[in-house]
Amino acid sequence: MDFDNLFSEFTSLKVAVVGDVMLDTYWWGKVERVSPEAPVPVVALHKKEQRIGGAGNVALNTVSLGAETTLFSVIGDDDDADVLINLLQEQHISTKYIIRSSERITTNKIRIMGRNQQMMRLDAEVTNEIAKDDEELLIKNFTSFVKRYQPALVIFEDYNKGVLKESLIQKIILICKENGIVTTVDPKRKNFFSYKNVDIFKPNLKEVKEGLNMLTDDTGEATLKSIHAQLHETLQHKISLITLSEKGIYFQKGNYTKTLPAHIRNVSDVSGAGDTVIAVASLVYAAEKDIALAAEIANIAGGLVCEEVGTAAINAEKLLEECKRLMKA
Repeated sequence: MDFDNLFSEFTSLKVAVVGDVMLDTYWWGKVERVSPEAPVPVVALHKKEQRIGGAGNVALNTVSLGAETTLFSVIGDDDDADVLINLLQEQHISTKYIIRSSERITTNKIRIMGRNQQMMRLDAEVTNEIAKDDEELLIKNFTSFVKRYQPALVIFEDYNKGVLKESLIQKIILICKENGIVTTVDPKRKNFFSYKNVDIFKPNLKEVKEGLNMLTDDTGEATLKSIHAQLHETLQHKISLITLSEKGIYFQKGNYTKTLPAHIRNVSDVSGAGDTVIAVASLVYAAEKDIALAAEIANIAGGLVCEEVGTAAINAEKLLEECKRLMKA
């Protein structure tokens, strides 16, 4: 594989990411004492940081690899929305089709950090489904985008925050199928079986167990094949791509199956790794239509971002170097 040529292909791809976009806020501090008011640590705050989260982090990963990326979402009409829009635009992610609704607040996950560890998380959010008017406007925007830009790929990024409702999902998938657009999804339980006929369905093992009401922790080939069969019976999707945490990643397309072991890393934080995996796998598949290649590169990418504290996008140069090093055989 000519990895330089593959990575240069990403720059010609137009990508849409549809889903729940949010702010990731980090309050960094130092803990030296316990509060006299309650048995809790006192954090002396010394730095605040705001990052792009949720579906925005998927977009950040596709942009980091050079793909022209547009976000479709519904956020609040508030100060956090202003911050989020500015952050996205600074990273050259198109926010043209993001809808600001006075009926919602912008999701903000505030993490309190001490000694590079998360001590507490505060979530400001609403999780009810978006209003019918917002849904219709989003679909209208998406239809206009497809006609004008002819994207190669649409990624659904579901965080159960209300943007991806069943009717919206089905309408966008239909538009994609009519226009030959690759569709991939990172699902959550609520709409788990709403993503029918997509190209790549990428849950993690925990999400699969919840969606199928499984109790087993077995990740043997027979179990994973059974999982794919159960998923395919309802979804009729092309490919299952299941992340197995420290055990790696599994994929199945038809009767072709493989489990790729994880590469040994100095893991600092696993948050955002799933965003990177779906972004990288989707881009490689859209470019090459090769799920084995897509899974292998995504497996490497997921491990790389786990070396960073907090949600972080993949570094294209590092990923290219690691692909050449680990896949040269």
